[in-house]
Amino acid sequence: MLYRLLAWLSPAYPIGAFAYSSGIEWAVDAGDISDATTLQNWIEALLRDGPGFCDSVMFVHAYRAIEADDRAGLRDVAELAAALVSSKERQLETLTQGNAFVDATQKTWPCAALETLKAVWDGPTAYPVGVAVSARGHAVPLEAALAGFIQTLVANWVSAGVRLIPLGHTDGLRVVAALESQVAETAARARATSLDDTGSAVFRADLAGMRHETQYTRLFRS
Repeated sequence: MLYRLLAWLSPAYPIGAFAYSSGIEWAVDAGDISDATTLQNWIEALLRDGPGFCDSVMFVHAYRAIEADDRAGLRDVAELAAALVSSKERQLETLTQGNAFVDATQKTWPCAALETLKAVWDGPTAYPVGVAVSARGHAVPLEAALAGFIQTLVANWVSAGVRLIPLGHTDGLRVVAALESQVAETAARARATSLDDTGSAVFRADLAGMRHETQYTRLFRS
């Protein structure tokens, strides 16, 4: 089970995560992020009150819906996860990666849970939903799967910052290390949060995602 989880969340898994920055590219260009400290503060906000938290809640509820064979609940989560985005590019980011993840996993580690998702939801799949359904389908424990998923988000955001600011790799790793407790806190909150209580309050980050769409020069798709 651990082998599969590590494979799915590896940078080598073909979902194109390296192409997305969740608005960090615009934040660097605007001067909001300029060093390791400001990058850490930005990502911490994404985890505490932004898409990192919302995606974690979607992950938990998708996992539990498969666990309970709650098909109506799974459809509701899949639909909400596809809609709970603040910008066109943010939607592109989560749905493109989610569809790529489901496609790759169906071809390499197929399971009945993915077939259930396909049966109840014919729309594009958000990334957290795809990973959560696969994890439960292969009996990966929720706590481990969720922690791995959130750490992957952090690693990708830090990687974007390393390339954009730019930062040295050691400074990037320091940011990853410093965010360990926030990852654990986000996971714990997500496991205790209902769908009705899920929401985002990172307005500057939301603006960054919107303004990135018209940024003059770009390395990333979001």
